[in-house]
Amino acid sequence: MAAVRIADAPLGALNTFGIEARARVLWRLEALDDLPGLLAALRADPVADPLVLGGGSNLLITGDIDRPVIQVALAGRRVLAGDDASVLIEAGAGESWDGLVRWSLAQGAWGLENLALIPGTVGAAPIQNIGAYGVEQRETFDSLDATDLLTGTARRFDAADCAFGYRDSVFKRPGGDRWLVTAVRYRLSRRPLPRLDYGEIRDELARAGCTAPTAVDVADAVSAIRRRRLPDPAVLGNAGSFFKNPLVEPALAQALAAREPGLPAWPAGGQVKLSAAWMIDRCGWKGHRDGDAGVHAAHALVLVNHGHAGGPALLALARRIRDSVHARFGVELEPEPVVVGPARL
Repeated sequence: MAAVRIADAPLGALNTFGIEARARVLWRLEALDDLPGLLAALRADPVADPLVLGGGSNLLITGDIDRPVIQVALAGRRVLAGDDASVLIEAGAGESWDGLVRWSLAQGAWGLENLALIPGTVGAAPIQNIGAYGVEQRETFDSLDATDLLTGTARRFDAADCAFGYRDSVFKRPGGDRWLVTAVRYRLSRRPLPRLDYGEIRDELARAGCTAPTAVDVADAVSAIRRRRLPDPAVLGNAGSFFKNPLVEPALAQALAAREPGLPAWPAGGQVKLSAAWMIDRCGWKGHRDGDAGVHAAHALVLVNHGHAGGPALLALARRIRDSVHARFGVELEPEPVVVGPARL
């Protein structure tokens, strides 16, 4: 059995914006044993620089893709080791992230519950260093396996090797996209470790009458909040938060706070993290629509596809938002999704 090859592949169902672009060739990798054959085929391809695709939930495609596209569909979840204090779990890179969260809860483990309902695959989680409600995946990350697409060399990365940052890792930096993640491991706790720093979670649990929450209770609360605040990509195309919350120097944060009362800000390792959503909202973008490209009416940080918006239209809207925030606040917003295709932000 070999990796599945699809020529002139439609990508509309493979990205959560629902953008109707096509790939010259798409490879679907379902078994690790098929990887050597796939690498040989890639070496014979006249166009180098393959694009690795997970769930397409952190991607903005701006046109047809001539690069070979690899859809990672490596499945499997298992417990590797455990005792009364902790458990080490492993999942294939193609597994659903939320599926892994729910499976880990069924093992009686704490650590991933605040990250419930984040779209995408397990393999993409460390690349993006996903986070939500006061928790990042790096806090429980143990290691991952990846293969160099250029040499075929397999390597294990620990947390230090991954060089995690805010929505960042070594895989998002120059040369990092040569690595195809195949499996990821997390070290989770058997003992209750609720992270209830966010008032929204506490309020949700209180409404449910939950005074001694389990990990499942926390995950359910987070899921309920996300469903209220964020559109379902199956209904309204989107890639979640489009811009990162910017990190600025304390002096700029103080100046902005004096000029813009109410600007949310949090200390972040010697810098200050500002709310991108608040600034975008203050610039009047919430609910804005240019044809089918728009900003979600309930969350200014989410760009949406109302039906038939192409990547260039969404990119043009993102540029206008970025420029207006810079003009008013002097702060440069960076996109969270990877922009792929002929146009760039």
